[in-house]
Amino acid sequence: MSERLKKIRKLIVERLKDLGSTHSWSHIEKQIGMFAYTGLKEDMVEELKRDYSIYLPVDGRVSLASLNQNNIEYFCQAAHQVSKDKTI
Repeated sequence: MSERLKKIRKLIVERLKDLGSTHSWSHIEKQIGMFAYTGLKEDMVEELKRDYSIYLPVDGRVSLASLNQNNIEYFCQAAHQVSKDKTI
């Protein structure tokens, strides 16, 4: 399980970079455990909920166990959209 979580973290960071994000998401890869603090602000989390039906606590923490091959692309695209042109 820990190897799967590491791969998910790495994939999130790589995919956000591939999407053109100018933010440094390296903090996600450096964390450990089943959750990752994304750095997304409360207004960004609200936008994820409202526009993408992605529900996170207001602190921007995501459950890595909930991400898989079927939804990680959607999550990364949505995170990129709500965070571009904003400060994290």
